[in-house]
Amino acid sequence: MTDVTRSEYCAVAIADCFADDGEIMGSPMGLLPTLGARLAKNTSNPLLMLTDGEARILKGTPPLGQSADVVEGWMPFRLVLEAVVPYGKRHVMMGATQIDRHGNQNISAIGPWEKPTRQLLGVRGAPGNTVNNRTSYWVPKHSERVVVEQVDIVSGVGRARAEAAGKAATRFHDVHRLVTNLGVFDFNGPDHTIRLLSVHPGVSVDDVRAASGCEIHVDGDVPDTRTPTDEELLLIRELLDPKGLREREVPSD
Repeated sequence: MTDVTRSEYCAVAIADCFADDGEIMGSPMGLLPTLGARLAKNTSNPLLMLTDGEARILKGTPPLGQSADVVEGWMPFRLVLEAVVPYGKRHVMMGATQIDRHGNQNISAIGPWEKPTRQLLGVRGAPGNTVNNRTSYWVPKHSERVVVEQVDIVSGVGRARAEAAGKAATRFHDVHRLVTNLGVFDFNGPDHTIRLLSVHPGVSVDDVRAASGCEIHVDGDVPDTRTPTDEELLLIRELLDPKGLREREVPSD
């Protein structure tokens, strides 16, 4: 298959985030993370347990925007908090209004703590997610206002802050990946800072640096994000997202 779109590169990059997790609970939040996690379950990690984002454990992987046809079990949020979150058996992929070079995430507010200029979601479950579970992030519009030197308010906790809080905060702490519409990153640069792992085809390292509000660490030559296989493209286009909803989040142009 040809003419792979940017959104499809993002989908396989997200799927690769879940590839090595084994038998744990995946909690993707948002359209592209859901698509990527469902792609992973169909390919690299069939043991991944997924829910519909509410209270039902899925046996299959229904298309985006449709109700699950097959429900395998019941997992209300109370049970997630009691039986899954505290034991490290979960991989969360959240969004980020801001994410800084140390892996701290902000979904709470923009501006100073005393008088924010924009009120957002609040910290929600981000602190608990980051100190208890492997956590990745998805950013559909990489810009210098999103990828920043320091977030205005810490919601999700980066490694340095987790270490400062002590062993209880580092036992399961693992900020695993950041996937954006420009590339794939981790936080294994110097002192657990952001590092560029790959750029999506058509994007250069200079493009990434120009679109970022902080220093981006680079180790040598940066490869392109891998191309989806024919099987993956077939799954994305015909089974998981036949309506092409992915293109609304990451347009081809």
